[in-house]
Amino acid sequence: MCGIVGVFYKGEAGSGPVGQVLTRMCDQLFRRGPDSAGVALYGPPLDSGLVVRVDLERPDAEDASVDVVAAAGFVTTVKGSGRVSRSLRLVVADDADGKLADVIEERVPGVRVFSVGRAMEIVKDLGMACDINERFGLDAFRGTHGIGHTRMATESRVDIAHSHPFWARPFPDIAVVHNGQITNYHKLRRRLEQKGHRFATENDSEVIAVYIADRLEAGGSLDEALRATIDDLDGTFAYLISTAGGIGLARDRFATKPLLYAENDEMVVLASEEIAIRAVFPDPALVPRELQAKEVRWWLK
Repeated sequence: MCGIVGVFYKGEAGSGPVGQVLTRMCDQLFRRGPDSAGVALYGPPLDSGLVVRVDLERPDAEDASVDVVAAAGFVTTVKGSGRVSRSLRLVVADDADGKLADVIEERVPGVRVFSVGRAMEIVKDLGMACDINERFGLDAFRGTHGIGHTRMATESRVDIAHSHPFWARPFPDIAVVHNGQITNYHKLRRRLEQKGHRFATENDSEVIAVYIADRLEAGGSLDEALRATIDDLDGTFAYLISTAGGIGLARDRFATKPLLYAENDEMVVLASEEIAIRAVFPDPALVPRELQAKEVRWWLK
């Protein structure tokens, strides 16, 4: 049992306090997932270059950050860097044809690349969303949209790497949060690995992100990719997928995992429970509706 949330501000110029909204919504769902929490935040895309978020899972975080910058510098130009707690944020010229994350992790033991994107930044850690907000200052982030998660570990171990959101490595700007269990995870993972994709964890949720990213890369639409998951993913699931351009969501054919959405002319808000929506958006005109079995929805800029 986990909690998932999302917010999407409509229109080309739509934006809002994404970090604050996702944090508050996740806090309302902490009973669904006390082990860890995380967010994928989307701001205005960089005109050139990419943002890289690296977790420094080492006691010598300062030394590790220096090593990461040096490692990235072997394959691309590092335009800037900054560290908050154990999270290092880099701005780089490119991702070395999708190899940047691999290079950093191979050259610097004990660190993990959580995201690469022109617009997306993933921040996650153990504990509740309020704790993570205090460590990383999520409240200050304003952007166009984002997704969040509170995790109760069932399949894989409790650590930061297996926390959500999951980046669709190595595809920039794509992430997923998921509540449920994908029972044919190993089969789907082998198929994707045969196509050259690499996975960073043993968590079944990661395959959803890579599966959808692979379909988008092949030229499919987000709608087509979402609908394909209803047939190709076995098990129980409700998930949110985010890209630089928007958010999509889907629910399995049995509708065993809850997922609600509410929208008006300015925004869309999504959550596992209505309490998370009402805590941030109490306007009675914003009416939550339950996503139905096998239903998919999406919103794009």
